[in-house]
Amino acid sequence: SVPRCYLNKQLATVRVLKGDPAELSCTVSKDNVTGTWFKDGLKLTSMDGVVFEKKGLVHKLIINKAEDIHAGKYRFEGGDVKTEASIFVEDPPQVDKVLLKNLTSVPTVAKAGEGVKLRIPFEGRGPIRAAWLKDRMELGDDTRIRVDKTDTCTTLSISSCDRRDCGDYKVRLKNDSGVLEINLKLMVIDKPQPPAGPIKIVESSANNITIQWKPPKDDGGKPIQRYLVERQQVGRNDWETLGETPRSCTSFTMSKVEEEMSYYFRVRAMNAEGVSDALESGEVKAAGKASPGAPDPPEIISASRDTITISWKAPCKTGTSQIMGYIVQKRKKGTVTWLPVTNVPVKDKKLKVTSLKKGVQYEFRVAAVNAAGTGQPSDPSEPAFARDPTKSPGQVQDLKVSSSDSTSVTLTWNKPEVQDGNDVKGYEVEMRPCNSLSWTKCFTLPAESTSCRVQGLQAREKLFLRVRALGDGGPGEASELEACAGASAALVSPRLLIDDTVKSFLVIKAGNPIRVKIPFEGSPEPLVTWLKDGLPLPSRAAVSTEDGSSQLLLRAAELSDSGTYTVELGDGLGKRETFSFQVQITDIPQPPGAIRLEENVPNTVTVTWDPSASEQWEKNLYYTVLKRESQKGLWHVLGDLIYNNKFTFTRVVPGRDYYFRVVAKNDLGASDPSETVQPWRIWKKKAEFRVKAQKYRAVNQNQHPRFLVPLKSHVVVTGSECHMSCAVGGHPPPKITWYKDSRDLSRDPNYFCTNDFGVCSLVVLGVTKHDEGEYMVEASNEVGRAFSKAFLAIKGNA
Repeated sequence: SVPRCYLNKQLATVRVLKGDPAELSCTVSKDNVTGTWFKDGLKLTSMDGVVFEKKGLVHKLIINKAEDIHAGKYRFEGGDVKTEASIFVEDPPQVDKVLLKNLTSVPTVAKAGEGVKLRIPFEGRGPIRAAWLKDRMELGDDTRIRVDKTDTCTTLSISSCDRRDCGDYKVRLKNDSGVLEINLKLMVIDKPQPPAGPIKIVESSANNITIQWKPPKDDGGKPIQRYLVERQQVGRNDWETLGETPRSCTSFTMSKVEEEMSYYFRVRAMNAEGVSDALESGEVKAAGKASPGAPDPPEIISASRDTITISWKAPCKTGTSQIMGYIVQKRKKGTVTWLPVTNVPVKDKKLKVTSLKKGVQYEFRVAAVNAAGTGQPSDPSEPAFARDPTKSPGQVQDLKVSSSDSTSVTLTWNKPEVQDGNDVKGYEVEMRPCNSLSWTKCFTLPAESTSCRVQGLQAREKLFLRVRALGDGGPGEASELEACAGASAALVSPRLLIDDTVKSFLVIKAGNPIRVKIPFEGSPEPLVTWLKDGLPLPSRAAVSTEDGSSQLLLRAAELSDSGTYTVELGDGLGKRETFSFQVQITDIPQPPGAIRLEENVPNTVTVTWDPSASEQWEKNLYYTVLKRESQKGLWHVLGDLIYNNKFTFTRVVPGRDYYFRVVAKNDLGASDPSETVQPWRIWKKKAEFRVKAQKYRAVNQNQHPRFLVPLKSHVVVTGSECHMSCAVGGHPPPKITWYKDSRDLSRDPNYFCTNDFGVCSLVVLGVTKHDEGEYMVEASNEVGRAFSKAFLAIKGNA
């Protein structure tokens, strides 16, 4: 579409790219009107690339291909119509499309150690600023990297690439007409880094060793092809190559090892570019052959007049090889000598021992056998008689708890009913905790005893107890108490058990849980009360008390949860014990308030700001002040650890724009920044300019004001400064008045006016869209008046 402007509707501006067409149109009221076009105040009769057309009431000025000469202010006069418009020819930076596609579609690849040179030629209206960026940071010259620029191209040179140079690069070309950004990718390939360690020993036995590692953190830009594994025997200098593993395998097993010999291992990664440095292990010792451990004592299964059957379980430690069998031994009770039962190891874990003497008590033990030899023997079994089985005694009668105190329980019972051949030889007392299924033998008592005191119990400990009678035929059926019997609890005053794990001051981040557990003791169990700042806890708080401790829980802390918490124990009789602790809820600070700037001392600026709202609850809050010297420059820290709301910067350069930022910080992090919007500067003092009057020349007292140099139109970027200037002559010296859209600017603080011996300037500080329009300067004295106009166009910031 061709940019068009209809002059008779309103004052307008046409922006056109260089080389594109443009058109100005004006409609008059009568068909017989012969219109006249003017450019920059001069009548246009002909101009290269410009065509004039008239179709009925419409007069057109057509530019086929806009060039720099076509920029300016145009005016049409005809009949009752007189109007103006401005054409701005924009020529933003451009790069050849074929080159641009080649640069952005395919990454630039270089090998480590080689040099890289990226050259980008460009076109556009000068001056063009070129910047190279990597990871959003502008690149500058150093020992390896160099950035060069001419009027037509920019070049990035890296003398010796390494893997750090990999990444996304951006070239930014910028002039008054626009910005062009080009995204590039650079890949640097190299041999891989060493495998990630440490080398782990997965298995170490007398026959083999298995090692394991992790892939390299950086594969050098090329896939890992395989890993090379080597070993060195401790005490030798040479390394032996063991083999390779594919890239998907990060473990290696070597079977040719010597028992109890120590080795070092190292692993290298390989890709298409070469082999990495080695990852080495510490000293690894191959295990020796180990014999099995001792089994548990054998159990007596049955007995007769000349045989006893026993069984056993395999040992927990089987050694480094498989168990081949077991050696079984016997002895008479009361003797020392163990005799073998068989001549060869028994493969089963059960054996019927024969040829025993009737009425004699025997004990048995077993030992496991593997390739390393015979292991340690088990402890002896319970003694057993070689005789025909007899009946076991019956159950004891009337088992009960006769008394108990804080550490013991006393049991009493009556003898079982006596039957032929089952006389009572004694009693066996067993117990088990309520939370266990295993019974433990407490006592073996003679036949005369019918009571037993179980001692050494904890207060409130609950137990199951049982008693069985013993006879020649073995133990009888047990009598068991139907309910738990427990030691009666002693009276204990309530007491908080505060130790190093209970903190008196807690700092919690907002949103995290508050969980405090307080242990205590007391019998009977005391009453536990929690308070916050002397009042009941908020409804969000949960308290749980069990097993001698009380826990406070708030799942998501809020700032209002800061305060003093108290836990109180009471025994119901007026005796109390308390413990208090402080909780401070904190969070990343809220940003500071508005920033104010003052020049209290020449060439300094005092930065003050409203405090962060977090100051009222955050004791360790402080501020950091930063500045930058352009609207898109880097921020630099001016002051840190500032605990008030004021900072003075002394190294101010007059005439330079400054932006300031203040950030609130605490132990958790930094707030969002508070920043100045408009640039701040101290104006340069202009050097005194003196004009030496010529001698012998009279002054003409009657000179009209006239413009020696008229105003010129300007196109500027939002946020920058605009300087308009002209030169005025006349006598007496004319009075200068500036106008914008017919409004007097003399008292407007946003504009700075000067008049130095007829050189008149208007400075627009921090240009915004509201500053766009027509500006006029009026020169007047007693003789007459003169005017000069110019147009200020604003375009958005790139």
